[in-house]
Amino acid sequence: MIGVEMADWTDALEPLAIDVVAAWRGIEVEEFTSVQRQVRTRAGVGSAPRIVEQLRATADALSTLVAGLPDDAFAEPGGEEDWNVSQAIGHAADARAGMTLAASLAATGRWPSDAQPVAPGVPGPADARREHLVQRIETSQRLVERAAQRIAGHELDPCPLEHPWVGPLSCGEWILFAGVHDLMHLEQLHDLAKRYRHR
Repeated sequence: MIGVEMADWTDALEPLAIDVVAAWRGIEVEEFTSVQRQVRTRAGVGSAPRIVEQLRATADALSTLVAGLPDDAFAEPGGEEDWNVSQAIGHAADARAGMTLAASLAATGRWPSDAQPVAPGVPGPADARREHLVQRIETSQRLVERAAQRIAGHELDPCPLEHPWVGPLSCGEWILFAGVHDLMHLEQLHDLAKRYRHR
């Protein structure tokens, strides 16, 4: 996917992750009410098995880009706060697993009483190697798939976790939003890859 131009990468991904891409398009144009609407429309009862397959596609897209970046790209600015690329990718892997884990805890009645409602963004290691990052993405997908099994049938259950942009989401909505978050970082990586191609 690293050879796909910026204007085309979402079109290439959309057939494999149609709900995720549709919800993400609101982020792209900073219309967060559109994101809320799309997430709520597409993450209803029975949606978890469908959405988790789409998160497999976004995980594969992340891994493909990471595998194709030049070695020196990982120390470049990662497009998120003051993090480098390694930190941003590590964060993306942890966040996708964390969002779905939170939703699965809520769906099974195991939400910790002392948990904070808004989880801060935490960077990954600044010096993580390519192989380590690809492995973290793959590990995150296995965790996502396990969590989705517990969420299935509980997609409309409330989850106390909140996102600063779109507010509280249901358990099923958190699975879908994990994919939206993937695309936010995919956009940053495609932009970086494009800059390298034109150097």
